[in-house]
Amino acid sequence: MKFLNLPEKRVFLDMNWTLVLAVLILFFVGLVNLYSASSMRLESGITHAPFYSRQLMWGLLGLMIMSTCAILSYKMVERFAVVVYVFTIFLLLLVPIMGKSVYGAQRWLDLGFFSLQPSEIAKFAVLLMGARFLAGDGEALGWFGLFKILLIGFIPFVFIVQQPDLGTGLTVMFLVGGMALFHGIKWKVLRTCLIIIPLCLPLAWFALHDYQKERILTFLDPTRDPRGAGYHIIQSQIAIGSGEITGKGFQAGTQSQLRFLPEKHTDFAIAVFGEEWGFVGSIGIIILFCFFLFAIYSTVSEAKDRFGSTLCAGIFFYFFWQIVVNIGMVVGLMPVVGIPLPFISYGGTSMAVNCGLIGLVLSVSMYRYVFKS
Repeated sequence: MKFLNLPEKRVFLDMNWTLVLAVLILFFVGLVNLYSASSMRLESGITHAPFYSRQLMWGLLGLMIMSTCAILSYKMVERFAVVVYVFTIFLLLLVPIMGKSVYGAQRWLDLGFFSLQPSEIAKFAVLLMGARFLAGDGEALGWFGLFKILLIGFIPFVFIVQQPDLGTGLTVMFLVGGMALFHGIKWKVLRTCLIIIPLCLPLAWFALHDYQKERILTFLDPTRDPRGAGYHIIQSQIAIGSGEITGKGFQAGTQSQLRFLPEKHTDFAIAVFGEEWGFVGSIGIIILFCFFLFAIYSTVSEAKDRFGSTLCAGIFFYFFWQIVVNIGMVVGLMPVVGIPLPFISYGGTSMAVNCGLIGLVLSVSMYRYVFKS
């Protein structure tokens, strides 16, 4: 470890082991839940789709990525922030030209042995670029500074919403906004934004696709189209409600096992968990996510340089918004926007990105006694 200028004894002592434990538990819970979500009841018995086995392979790759990012100095990552950001924009440009379409959305690049989703990598790139920009500015953001940090997120946002993928695009803007708030915004600027943004939100309606407008109308009244746009949320609510207090048991859920619940391995994976483990299990996994977020926040407060603390704050908001929006849409408190639940929903690229971000948080925690502010 000498080439990293990190004393060997501090590698294991200073690492955020609370975060490591939370990630491993979440990954295990997600894998077990995905095994159940992949199963289908047939007349000949129960058969399984290969989602859980693929997730296991991606998880193992993710652990390797997390370990690599943790060992390498996050200061090295800061140097390549611009390169990663520009390369990600290049990948987003390739999507409409040679991207693969699935369910009417063109979001993936087919690399032969696996499909790459550049919009997931965009979250990673925006975090690095945003943290690097904010680390170089020690004062609260004025209008020009706020414009520049929002522009970092807005450029990939434009490409992502054209795929279309509004959920991922909003996640990018949410995490940029969270980083700006953490860094600090001048009161007169913040006050003006709090007035203007709510007034401009109705205008966003005219920029939405027809299916996105339908999702918002369905959120307000799911019964208006119970067999079409409202089907997902209705079946999700039925699944969670049927779990009652203690759930129906592992692989015993009717909505998921009999394939009434759509997208049960991705966006609505938590609905499978709620049906099988009930209210008690659902509260348990929410507590686990709170434990996970608190572990990230502890690194934010302990970081000894501005880039490390800002980067970890961005990662905190990245996971926070995904958790809140996914659980909110599954229970009907938010419109369905297609945001996966970290470590629970199926997704190879998202798993790799999530583990890489956790590795950066671990790197900040390990190097907090090496770099001085």
